[in-house]
Formats: sequence, structure tokens, C-alpha cells
Amino acid sequence: MSTEANDPVANGPTEKGGQTAAEEKRTPSDFLKAVLGRPVNVCLNSGTQYRGVLACLDGYMNIAMEQTEEYVDDQLKAKFGDCFIRGNNVLYISSQKR
Repeated sequence: MSTEANDPVANGPTEKGGQTAAEEKRTPSDFLKAVLGRPVNVCLNSGTQYRGVLACLDGYMNIAMEQTEEYVDDQLKAKFGDCFIRGNNVLYISSQKR
């Protein structure tokens, strides 16, 4: 006879530490907080990519970056010390390895 306490079907899937998958969910805001001060890849609606260190961003997704490189068609076009990108041009932000 199995008890409900030992039944994995009744209790749902668990992750490490006994937490359920629902407790492990991360929001986009969590991701952005985690990558502040780290290298990121910012892709614009035009396809242009900027790679550099994410300095800060606001609720409109306006972005400030440092040590930035501009890539068009995967070719380096320019290097900037500081770069500011207006949020309505941003398609996505992804983290990159250091």
C-alpha cells in the first residue's frame, strides 16, 4: 500500500532541494538582473548586433553598454567605449560567455 507522501504522481515533479518546477521559474526581469555587468549580445530589429558589457537598462529597454563592438552580417564594423541603444530598436538580449 502506498501513501500519498511517498507517491511522486500525487506530489508532482520535484527539482533539487525538494522544490517543484513552478518554484524554479525565472522571469525576464530575473534574467536581466542576472546579466547586469556581464557580457551580452543585443540584436536590433535591423539585424545589427552589439556585443559588450551591459551597464544598465530601464523599463523601456533603453540600454547602456560598455566596451561595445558593432557587428553587421557577423563582421566587426566598429568599436565603442560606451553605447546607448533606444529600447524600441531591440529585438532581443542574450548572454554571452566571457
